[in-house]
Amino acid sequence: MKEDSKPKKTNASDHCFREDFKYPTQRNPYHQKLDVFNEFVLKDEEAEVHRGKWSEDVFKNQAPIEVEIGSGYGHFMLDYTEKNPGINFIGLDHRFKRSFHLAEKLAKREHKNFRYLRARGERLGFIFGEEEVSKLYYFFPDPWPKKRHHKKRLFQQTFIKELYKVMKKDGEVLIKTDHDGYYEWMLEELKDNQYFEITFNSQNLREEHPEHFLASFITKFEKIFLNKGIKIKAITLKKK
Repeated sequence: MKEDSKPKKTNASDHCFREDFKYPTQRNPYHQKLDVFNEFVLKDEEAEVHRGKWSEDVFKNQAPIEVEIGSGYGHFMLDYTEKNPGINFIGLDHRFKRSFHLAEKLAKREHKNFRYLRARGERLGFIFGEEEVSKLYYFFPDPWPKKRHHKKRLFQQTFIKELYKVMKKDGEVLIKTDHDGYYEWMLEELKDNQYFEITFNSQNLREEHPEHFLASFITKFEKIFLNKGIKIKAITLKKK
């Protein structure tokens, strides 16, 4: 695979992609409270020691590994893992209070076919090894709407390359967003790329494709957007 010739945007989060990146010392009380759930919660660098070994060392089976970046309040993760006990699901988010409350809900689940990471999406390539992930979900990420903040958006060339490395052959990436600007940004980042093929693309998911998997559930944020009459944009990608 040749390097993408597209110019790379300068991104303020680029340091998070670096091998020498270290999470800052956290004083947020919810970060410490997560220790109660260490059976299935890993914080900061703790997840990175399992790179390439999630099946053998953590889940101890060969079921497909599916990942959600930005699990938020956990509506998708909770519902999906319960309905699909035959997968290994890893959700991650870097918000403190939100992570703790989701962990409280996950702790009540009988089937522990999941792990939860208090981690950053930029660290994807350090958390997972090459071709370790079967599916990745990226729902309603922070769009950083102000122009001066666009460089903070996760979905950019460095991330796309890391995503390509960790996805299995024919691995699938499923994306939903309410934000027109971020939707257009992602399509632009994917233009003429050598890593992923766009297999599905809709600017109005629920009206145009009500039968699609991505229209079969509603997250907390999605419900808010739909009540405001905002159209849901959706993209699915397959690794080339």
